Amino acid sequence: MKSISKILIVIAVLLSAQNTFANIKNEKTITAKISGSCQMSETAIEKAGDIKGVANVEWNMKTQMATITFDSTKTNKAEILKRIALAGYDNAEYLAPEGVYSNLPKSCQYERALKPMSNDKNMGMDMKMGHTKHNHNNMEMMDSPANHNQTEAAQTMKKPAQIALPLQSVLDSYFAIKDALVKSNADIVSLKATALIKAANAVKMSELSGKAHSVWMDVMKNLTKNSEAISKTKDLEKQRKSFASLSKSMYELARVSQHQEPIYYQYCPMKDENWLSKEKQIKNPYFGSKMMSCGSTKETLK
Repeated sequence: MKSISKILIVIAVLLSAQNTFANIKNEKTITAKISGSCQMSETAIEKAGDIKGVANVEWNMKTQMATITFDSTKTNKAEILKRIALAGYDNAEYLAPEGVYSNLPKSCQYERALKPMSNDKNMGMDMKMGHTKHNHNNMEMMDSPANHNQTEAAQTMKKPAQIALPLQSVLDSYFAIKDALVKSNADIVSLKATALIKAANAVKMSELSGKAHSVWMDVMKNLTKNSEAISKTKDLEKQRKSFASLSKSMYELARVSQHQEPIYYQYCPMKDENWLSKEKQIKNPYFGSKMMSCGSTKETLK
């Protein structure tokens, strides 16, 4: 009787698994590498990625590979891997936030090939090797008193390029959309929105600081969605409506990212909407020449 009971349990489990896959329509299956180091990782990874009737994740601890099956009309690979990263597990698309990773049980903390950079401590670190790169010849030159000041000055000049600009191209593309809306040029607005999508896709997650990394993961879906909506229409009113939503995402990014110059967070009382600008002077993107100076600066981000 016990043997029959065990067989029935196995059959029930198999049928349950079949039903899970059977309920997923428009099925697409892909594989992805996901880091983990304990049995608890398997449960956590699969739970984070699974959505009943929409997505199913099966992860193999030995190979570190996951088989992901999902309804391609309701979700995608990036969304699933984002949820898994937010649960603490680095993968092919996203790095887990440092705070989430550090809260994993010690036995489940895997060796990280890359990790998000902190705001200051890890700047200039080689992300793959996990230590600062040195040039021995340069180190010898630095020991020379005659060259010490020049070397220190050169390093100071290099710092902005190292720490300031992972999201600068995204911000610049956004400002280009704003400027085109001020001029009420729908064709240019559409082109600049396409450029923003490309800039967003080119962002390297490993170069983002801890806060910027987390916010980027939170806003990138809406940022891309609104950029695509702007790029696909030549209707200025529709573009401006999507721009208002896009501006909310950009504000969240601007608050946590480093940028070359001050950014002004400005407000349009007629539309009850905000936007970001590199200029303190009000140039309203929601009305253009009709009400160019309508608005005020609410906050300056430095």
